[in-house]
Amino acid sequence: MREGIAYIRGPEVTGQVRLCQTDRGVWIRAAIRGLPEDGFFGWHIHQGWACGGPGFSAAGDHFDLEGRLHPDHAGDLPPLLSCGGRACMAVLTDRFRLRDVIGRTMVVHRRPDDLHTQPSGQSGERIGCGQIRLRR
Repeated sequence: MREGIAYIRGPEVTGQVRLCQTDRGVWIRAAIRGLPEDGFFGWHIHQGWACGGPGFSAAGDHFDLEGRLHPDHAGDLPPLLSCGGRACMAVLTDRFRLRDVIGRTMVVHRRPDDLHTQPSGQSGERIGCGQIRLRR
């Protein structure tokens, strides 16, 4: 079974996201710390290959394989729910295969995704980012 991992880093936010290819899709498990408050936060797989630049701008837009509108991008994920600044999430998706996202970026946003505004759901400032790498 192949597995990917992204170490999320930001000024306050840290965490780890694991992605595992299964027969039914990619199983994604996240554990994030240092979120600014309780509530919902957007997180997505982005097109970019790096987290550099001001506000992680090198991460680019949401990852998308087929030119779809938000929230149907391949990289759109359900919101994280923070409790005391910590969030855990597990989701299974068949929108992509693990090999499609190795090297791409995983971004955590300051606000929840509104699930309709184009192109990115108005989820606000990027507060954490990590590159998805193949876990050996």
